[in-house]
Amino acid sequence: MWIKEKIKEFLNDPQINIFLFIAGAVTLILYCLWKYLIPVFTSVILAYILEGLIKPLEKLKIPRNVGLFLVFFLFMTSVVFLIIWIIPIAIKEFTQFIQDLPSMFLAWKMHLQNFLKKYPALINKLQIDSAIGFLVNEVRGLGKHALSYSIASIVSIFNFLVYLVMVPLITFFFLKDKDSIIQFLKKLLPSNIEFTSQVWKEVNNKIAKFLQGKMWEIVIVWVASYLFFIIIKLKFALLLSLLIGLSVLIPFVGAIAMTIPVAMVAYFQWGFSNKLLITIIGYSIIQFLDGNVLVPILMSGFVNIHPVAIMIAVILFGNLWGLWGVFFAIPLLSLIHTVIKTWPRKNIMEEKINEG
Repeated sequence: MWIKEKIKEFLNDPQINIFLFIAGAVTLILYCLWKYLIPVFTSVILAYILEGLIKPLEKLKIPRNVGLFLVFFLFMTSVVFLIIWIIPIAIKEFTQFIQDLPSMFLAWKMHLQNFLKKYPALINKLQIDSAIGFLVNEVRGLGKHALSYSIASIVSIFNFLVYLVMVPLITFFFLKDKDSIIQFLKKLLPSNIEFTSQVWKEVNNKIAKFLQGKMWEIVIVWVASYLFFIIIKLKFALLLSLLIGLSVLIPFVGAIAMTIPVAMVAYFQWGFSNKLLITIIGYSIIQFLDGNVLVPILMSGFVNIHPVAIMIAVILFGNLWGLWGVFFAIPLLSLIHTVIKTWPRKNIMEEKINEG
């Protein structure tokens, strides 16, 4: 009965009804149109990130327009740098990595066969040959598939070039006309939306901190990994470090998953040696510092979310929206947490006002 009364109480509240309507409409639009709105979503993400660089300049009394042009020039310079230098090297290393994979698997096969001679009861030779043969064939098939896919993806390349022009332009206008866009959206909504505004204010703040924190985490982990791999002269240093940087987008799973290619490349390059041990220890230290030092500093508003809740959110939203769902799993979880936290407080405040 108590639950029934509470549900009726919530549904009779116009503030709650407005919030549920707006949340439902936004969810429906995102679910149905997200594939078509990818350039817009990308621009919104970039606008949030760049806004985090403009605000400190405003605090230094630099006019917003001047700060906007400085930050946007830095952003476009970084994009050109990525396209001209980083991406070609990463593609070259990826191609070489795919070509070397069969040799890596064969090297593992030899090691496992030697292991089998010492401990014949633990593993069957036929199973080793079958597993390695399957992996080698899959890798060779992957190379052929990649070639056929690249030939068939001319339209996608054209779309990429269009997005390369559109996304920076949309991002620029989002930043330049931020206040005008917000005012326009407010006019589309009812005037009595205090609860929705309260939720949005907190969530907007957290999303901004999340995106800006993730950007810095990716860059710092990428650069730290790259410098470490260059020092120890590990092959595919740029490709592996870039993937390690991007792996922070998938909490917990990304760091564990990247251990396999790093260990595999190190073993293929040096075998069982001190350098293999140094590689694994160094990589583990980077991941430890990321999880225990960097994340608490950059993501202070999110570290209080339980790891199990984060993993469930990653699985749930990843299945709904793929990579975008994985990326926004923590902000969406934060939204749910904020609504739950804000909802009762609002009703308690109203009860106190009525009692007064």
